[in-house]
Amino acid sequence: MPFADVFPRAYVRRYVDISRSNLGVDTIDLLQLHVWEDDWLDSGELSQTVAELKREGAIRAFGISLNRWEPSNGVRAVRSGLVDAVQVIYNIFEQAPEDELFPACRENKVAVIARVPFDEGSLIGGFTRETTWPEGDWRNSYFVPENLDATVAHVDVLKPLVPAGMTLAEMALRFILSNPDVSTVIPGMRNTDHVLTNTAASDAGPLSPELLTRLRAHRWDREPTSWSQ
Repeated sequence: MPFADVFPRAYVRRYVDISRSNLGVDTIDLLQLHVWEDDWLDSGELSQTVAELKREGAIRAFGISLNRWEPSNGVRAVRSGLVDAVQVIYNIFEQAPEDELFPACRENKVAVIARVPFDEGSLIGGFTRETTWPEGDWRNSYFVPENLDATVAHVDVLKPLVPAGMTLAEMALRFILSNPDVSTVIPGMRNTDHVLTNTAASDAGPLSPELLTRLRAHRWDREPTSWSQ
């Protein structure tokens, strides 16, 4: 769809003001669009709007969140100078951002926010081929049998690599944070224990070069299908 149909100029400005009011701040530190197509750069409307919002002090930085399995779809935006940050799916399985996106971010000093660090929960290690979720949980439509079976198989092969005294979830987070191109990671956290566990993984520092090399062999390049979300 054309950019003007998805994020009309008036809509963006209106919701920046609404967000500032809701947050109780004059300036939003980082405004992100949570879908993106590089072709949207062609209109020029977004660049003008972002420049105005920064000049007015309404936002400090601007970023985009890239679509699932399309990290290269943000490379033009990074090289254009428009964005200050990109949010992208990056984890042990999803290593494709390293190919083009991360080098572009490094060269243009664009921050990287890694999302879905646990591959929608599979890299915590508790899934089986019989795992189900409550009615209405979106994972029922994402982890359809063909996806769940393949995911469990990939995780099972990965488990023997977890070092003694470390959990699979910790290894998954530290894999991401071992990459100097990553600015921050945003794991889901539903309780205090999750927060403490995730921050402890961050404090533990990078994984060993030997383990990182072994984990890179578990890259899993997937293609969008009828169940993709």
